[in-house]
Amino acid sequence: MLFRGRSVLRRAAVRNTAMVAGIAIAAVAGSAAAPIVNAAPVTARALQWAPCDDPDKTGAECATLTVPIDWAHPDGPTFGLAVARRQATDPGARVGSMVFGPGGPGDSGVELVVSRISRFSPEIRRRFDIVSFDPRGVGRSNPVTCSGDLLAQRPSPELASQADFDATLAYNKRLRADCRARTGPVFDHLDTAQTVRDLDALRAALGEAELTFHGSSYGTLLGAEYAEAYPHRVRAMVLESVMDHSVSTTRAFLRSEAAAAQDSFDEFVKWCADDSTCALHGRDVRTVWQGLLTRAQRGELENPAKPATPLSSADLVNGIAFKKFYKADYAGLAKAITGMASSSPLPASPTSVSPLPTATPVFCSDWHLPVHDYQEYASLVGVMNRTAPDLPSLLPIQMTAACLGAPTANPQHHLAARGAPPILVSNALHDPATGYPWAVSVARQLGRSGSLLTYEGRGHGSVTSGPCMEHAVDGYLTDLTVPPRGTRCPAVPS
Repeated sequence: MLFRGRSVLRRAAVRNTAMVAGIAIAAVAGSAAAPIVNAAPVTARALQWAPCDDPDKTGAECATLTVPIDWAHPDGPTFGLAVARRQATDPGARVGSMVFGPGGPGDSGVELVVSRISRFSPEIRRRFDIVSFDPRGVGRSNPVTCSGDLLAQRPSPELASQADFDATLAYNKRLRADCRARTGPVFDHLDTAQTVRDLDALRAALGEAELTFHGSSYGTLLGAEYAEAYPHRVRAMVLESVMDHSVSTTRAFLRSEAAAAQDSFDEFVKWCADDSTCALHGRDVRTVWQGLLTRAQRGELENPAKPATPLSSADLVNGIAFKKFYKADYAGLAKAITGMASSSPLPASPTSVSPLPTATPVFCSDWHLPVHDYQEYASLVGVMNRTAPDLPSLLPIQMTAACLGAPTANPQHHLAARGAPPILVSNALHDPATGYPWAVSVARQLGRSGSLLTYEGRGHGSVTSGPCMEHAVDGYLTDLTVPPRGTRCPAVPS
């Protein structure tokens, strides 16, 4: 089932190309009706740009691109895809538009263009109009909307019995029905194969014969599948911190995610042993950390962001440690651990379940990760805990529980982008979320088109990590100069 080839949607996309493009659970409470959708046919007319609603007046421009709810029916109902751009700072040296594929899933590309343009190098800002968008179901693009009360009832992902498993299945079904009713028909068409068509429509609306694209994290899945669907429409493509959509089984997916996270924890322990500036230098870091986990599991660890309230072990792992690993902020993590370790224990009390990231339906639409019963679930938890003994309750097992019973429109498959030009695959050696083996795998699947650029450092995201990385990526995007095979860039201090 996982390798049944290109989906019906993707085959329909190829057939309908000439006709159409010539392309989170948002925790919003309330009882708003599903948005009204239009039934006008899609065209590739130019975007109508206007200043974004931005109190800081940053110079970003916004527009709306009309796209079908379901690309298998391009003349059917439509919705508006929110788009933003910053024009090249040196118009005389402008290469064209570069589209950024946001991560998450659930990140807002519009917000990035408006507020975080420094994410791109000065040379890229000088030479390109930088364009991004809110993917369908996210931000300003018909966001997934669900009952706040129902979201607050989410059961713990730490299932302890078949009864817990059955209760989670039933809750997921109720939540999907509620979100579908509040969101509208887009809810059933959130997968990346649909967003590939949105991206090609955006390319056409920008007036670009070929796409220049930079995808990061979850945005690399969008880029890779675009190259697969439209290999001859790619001018240049950077895939940074790479998702490997060929990982075929639930067990393999969870094991690889746990291995990447544990590798970052191991790197943190090594750094702390070697660097005298570490707030835990000279102490047994793992013992201190295990003490915090024990206190969190008992409900005795105070949440630094919410005094007098307990911090769960899942939030300690995902909300504190993992976030620090993303930025390779080992000094910040050591200080946070030191502060929590010296805090007074709270009276033991239950901890609350934090909401999941804001686009769970997108993830569930793209990843077929079946779990048939509690016994299998417990076995998977055991795999993760053996692989990442310092990091229990990692987010991927929570996402797997949240997807129980959900349909998958765009399941995993081996990437086939024959005929694509060179594609730059960039990854840090020690990435906590998209482990380096995934980047190696994707580069291999791309065959002659895959060029792997290795950052010998830490963290999630690497294209501006020092002059070596920046020079290699900028040269590729601007002049199509592909780094020599096997290029590796040294780590720089974080």
